[in-house]
Amino acid sequence: MATNIEIEAKVLITKEEYLRVIKFYKKENGTRIDQTNYYIDTDDLFLKKFGIGLRIREKGYFTLNLKAPMAEGLLEKKESITKEQYEDFKNKGIFPTGDIKNFLLMLDVDVTKLKIQTSLFTERIEIDNYSSGEIFSIDKNYYNGIEDYELEMEGNSIDRARNALKEKCTELNIPYVENQKSKQVRAMDTIKK
Repeated sequence: MATNIEIEAKVLITKEEYLRVIKFYKKENGTRIDQTNYYIDTDDLFLKKFGIGLRIREKGYFTLNLKAPMAEGLLEKKESITKEQYEDFKNKGIFPTGDIKNFLLMLDVDVTKLKIQTSLFTERIEIDNYSSGEIFSIDKNYYNGIEDYELEMEGNSIDRARNALKEKCTELNIPYVENQKSKQVRAMDTIKK
């Protein structure tokens, strides 16, 4: 299992701004990544109440991912799972065995009550040729009948990520209004409970 601290700044943009950004970066050596996130919680949204995000990400392979809030950024735990483990969880409620399950059990989470609540599909263009280590992403997201667009800058500190994203927004003539809601929160907020 990999554990790291995820630090990123995000800005929601309009469809028109998205199309302009895509056109601007057409010449760059960006990587196109399609991925689906399956967001997991109990029916009473136990994890959400504590700001914990749990998902399975599919992008040619499956990764179980847990994010928990920290003073700066998110504690992120990841582990690879098989397609069979994903299907067993989706269809039979069998949560994958491993370090994330053990971590959830330490937090007194009843893993038998966890299930996929919703999903979000992202078309991402990732540009990571920054010498300072930032990764810039241009996302188009689809979830629960909604389509939204987002710019994301990942860095090794929140100040560096914010400043790099502010520079990009200035360069692209897009107002910098930091988005505080993650993809998971936006998707989960649209389901009826």
